[in-house]
Amino acid sequence: MTEKPAQAGNSSEESGVQLPPIGIREIMDLIPHRYPFILVDRITEHIKEKRIKGYKNVSMNEPFFQGHFPGDPIMPGVLQLEAMAQLGAVLMMSSDVAQGKLMVFAGMDNVRFRRMVIPGDRLDMECELVRFRMPIGKSHCKAYVNGELAVEADMIFSVVTRP
Repeated sequence: MTEKPAQAGNSSEESGVQLPPIGIREIMDLIPHRYPFILVDRITEHIKEKRIKGYKNVSMNEPFFQGHFPGDPIMPGVLQLEAMAQLGAVLMMSSDVAQGKLMVFAGMDNVRFRRMVIPGDRLDMECELVRFRMPIGKSHCKAYVNGELAVEADMIFSVVTRP
């Protein structure tokens, strides 16, 4: 079990493998989430085992807006975190050790919500792998709306065998 520390600056990009952008069909091939709980629409940038960027289009048609909140729809913070976790799961599925496995939450630290996310917003997300020592890893994730930070968190995940 080797630990992969984060690398500063451009060195992580130089040593990483750039993977192509992918759409929803390929995302669903990588993670088990399905409607109404798949919260990543597209991967726009992916450096294997290093970092990933993608987005979620937030539509008024989302089922959670019926109750959160009627008349003042706001994307629940826990779903913003889940969207970033799903993005992180796609990042980890590029790892050889994760093939055929499942990524699950093991914890969160330093969670901060900076602005509301409402219908019509595009939640642009990014996750960077900070540390990974099988079966536990940590990533730092951020999400933006129109370039403004909406939420950030350090996410801890566990690689588990699929039940």
